[in-house]
Amino acid sequence: MKAQHSALCVEEAEEVVKELRAALAKAGISLPSLGLDPVSLAREAPCPLVELGRCSVETARRIAAAVMR
Repeated sequence: MKAQHSALCVEEAEEVVKELRAALAKAGISLPSLGLDPVSLAREAPCPLVELGRCSVETARRIAAAVMR
């Protein structure tokens, strides 16, 4: 049962990454390293973490502005 739960979590996490990437794109923001954290993928639970990655100061400023809206 753990492996099945893990697979469902990975699918959900991948879908969330797609949704976040699309939402950021609509705001004119790109995070090239956005994806699932490989270390958290190696464990069974809890679900994988989303890695937002590093970004420039300008990108961070645009994210902050988008969130504040």
